[in-house]
Amino acid sequence: MSKIKIVARDSLPNIPWQDKKEGTNHTPIWRYEHNPIIDRNPLENVARIFNSAVVAYKDAFIGVFRGEQVNGVPYIYLGYSKDGIKWDFEKEKVHFIDEQGKEFEPHYAYDPRLVKVEEAYYLIWCTDFYGAAIGLAKTTDFKTFVRLENPFIPFNRNAVLFPRRINGNYILLSRPSDSGHTPFGDIFLSESPDMTYWGKHRHVMGRGQSWWESVKIGGGAAPIETSVGWLLFYHGVSGTCNGFVYSIGGAILDIDNPSKVIYRCENFLLTPEEWYEERGFVNNVVFPCATLTDSDTGRIAIYYGAADSYVGLAFTTVDEVVSYIMKHSVVTDNDLEIGIR
Repeated sequence: MSKIKIVARDSLPNIPWQDKKEGTNHTPIWRYEHNPIIDRNPLENVARIFNSAVVAYKDAFIGVFRGEQVNGVPYIYLGYSKDGIKWDFEKEKVHFIDEQGKEFEPHYAYDPRLVKVEEAYYLIWCTDFYGAAIGLAKTTDFKTFVRLENPFIPFNRNAVLFPRRINGNYILLSRPSDSGHTPFGDIFLSESPDMTYWGKHRHVMGRGQSWWESVKIGGGAAPIETSVGWLLFYHGVSGTCNGFVYSIGGAILDIDNPSKVIYRCENFLLTPEEWYEERGFVNNVVFPCATLTDSDTGRIAIYYGAADSYVGLAFTTVDEVVSYIMKHSVVTDNDLEIGIR
């Protein structure tokens, strides 16, 4: 019986799942034994799908997927699945309109997140706004995607919404940067009453606490509301003599003031170890973008990009992963403060 609970989420009895095997008790997260669930060249004119997000939808599953087109430009494609494992994709990339109904296509789009807040599904991605910035759209039927105002000026990446308002406002995590690939590696939080005007910016957590996350960190899947706080899976990057290594980390944020980190695991939860994580278009990457949860059992399924070439699936339970994070937590004064200077 789970001691730590998933809060305010619907039951999901058809969540994709595989029990933990003997010999893997040293880690709170375990991989699906038939990974990768999405291989190379998944559809015409798309070489690779990775760093993608899924949600439960009408007794099945739907997702937005980063598709690297054969011309090298990333874009977003819709996918459908009955079991959350085997996926079918639309051949045409997602088309966007503005709030007046006119065509409004981004120059490129990658690393999407997909989060339901109230009655709408919000799609967040990295877009071109005279530099890398955050794109934002909403849909209620996955047929019409309406782009909203870009929440921030360049340069920014790795944005993810909380699944409900807090104190009346929408909450968005992001990682400001400059025009390069690496600088400014910390996670920040912003609030909005209307998904148009964003403010009350707060520092959440910084890079460099552990070696595996010493270069930069970034939000991953939408935070999961639990009985002890918001469970956040994020990515952390280390620099080695052979390039970057992307791992998955975990933290617990304060339920009412999520810029405060109350637990932060000093160990990574998952790091590249399998061939599909170590070898690909970009070697040594595990990159979380989505979770599915079942509040009845506490089960969590984690979708992650692998080596910028594949999609992998991993599993845990809220009790096991939160207990592990709490047991191995090391927090700093910067973590514990509300993030104002």
